[in-house]
Amino acid sequence: MPASATNSLRVAVLADSDTRWKWGALTAKRLAPEDADIRLDGFLLRGRATPTARQLQEVGVRADSLREVTGLEFLRAMKEATEKDTGEDAYDVIVLSLVGGGVQAMLHGLRRAWTGRGKRPVVVTGYVGVVYEKLADGLLLRHGADLVLANSRQDADRFRAVYEGVGADASSVTEVALPFLGGRPYAGNEDPSAEQGRRPYTVVFAVQPSVPDNRRDRTYLLNRLVQHARLHPDREVLLKLRSKPGEHTTHIEELPYQKLVQRLPGGAPANFRLVYGNMGEVLDTTDLLVTISSTAALESLHRRIPTVVLTDLGIRETLGNHHFVGSGCLASWDQLDAGYEPAPDPEWVARQGVVADGSYATAFDAARTRIAKLVAAPELPPLAPYYTPVTAPGYLPGILARHHLGPDGAPLPGAPGADRQAGPVRQIVRRAARGAYRHGVQRVAPVIRRMGEL
Repeated sequence: MPASATNSLRVAVLADSDTRWKWGALTAKRLAPEDADIRLDGFLLRGRATPTARQLQEVGVRADSLREVTGLEFLRAMKEATEKDTGEDAYDVIVLSLVGGGVQAMLHGLRRAWTGRGKRPVVVTGYVGVVYEKLADGLLLRHGADLVLANSRQDADRFRAVYEGVGADASSVTEVALPFLGGRPYAGNEDPSAEQGRRPYTVVFAVQPSVPDNRRDRTYLLNRLVQHARLHPDREVLLKLRSKPGEHTTHIEELPYQKLVQRLPGGAPANFRLVYGNMGEVLDTTDLLVTISSTAALESLHRRIPTVVLTDLGIRETLGNHHFVGSGCLASWDQLDAGYEPAPDPEWVARQGVVADGSYATAFDAARTRIAKLVAAPELPPLAPYYTPVTAPGYLPGILARHHLGPDGAPLPGAPGADRQAGPVRQIVRRAARGAYRHGVQRVAPVIRRMGEL
């Protein structure tokens, strides 16, 4: 029997980075009915940011199966699974957790793959975190999925306004919340097992791979963090890192903080250290979360942990901290050094999908209901993206060609791996090429830029 006819749900998640795998996999689990037996198959889109085994372990989300694929390999797998829609291999839901161009390419490819089939999987997409740039571009590239998830009430309103403003169907927009919120609420630094019943007050600076994007500003932030540690020797000051040198996340990190730490004059103080690991576990012992504009700020606010979004480098769209205007969380290192703790604005927080009021358990109810109805439907209409060769003839072909697809969503002639699974030799070559690319981004490119500035 197909999965949809039993008390189970089979979901495929296609992701192109560690953070998008985390969002996609956790979203899939949140969308499943509470009493459903979910089978989760993970597909990692091969590219510059394909997560390493260490990164996947750090994310901590387990799948029943997980493998690397190209876009064409994924499309072939989804076509074959749909052709077996009377067996256990049929998917009920596909979650596309990719950059906008990747989502658009897969929507057109899936539409082509499912031509002539009334019964097909429900296709879901959305955003990993805060949407502070390329709103119209990213949204229209995601249009065509059955559900476009909005992580907050504010995002849902903005998404519908964009779609309606261009005459596109906005019914796919569905309000949910960030799927990785949770953890115990903040209750201070009491610890009965520690001396004097308290653990050290802990300040965590959550870094971002691409913000800021230059050595001067990143060095400034690191120096201020270290200065804060020296001014407050009774505090634990942690630099929370996203990846190790050579690894990539959703965004390219050309200047890893680890390398900047090695150049600190006089070294780092004893109460300063670098940490990796799952963000939720780090927040378990955090008393003050500091960042430029990371989604970690929303995780922290959800737990009611004092949270600061830095203004030292200005409040600018390029930094993303403009998103937090009105939050009550904006402050500078000078203020933090003096002991300032922010008080978030409850109304702002409520509009951001943080749901610190205890309603998080119901945040995905509307999406679950919609998916259940779509899965149970005898057939679904073909996917209908806003961008077509008619509406965007100068834009869409380039988007699709990057994934070896033609304007009609069919594989381009001679596209690599269009009709077969990659063999062992090709997989080894791909891994070597990806390693060379990462080496070039983090080691060669910065040297070339420095030479160009001489």
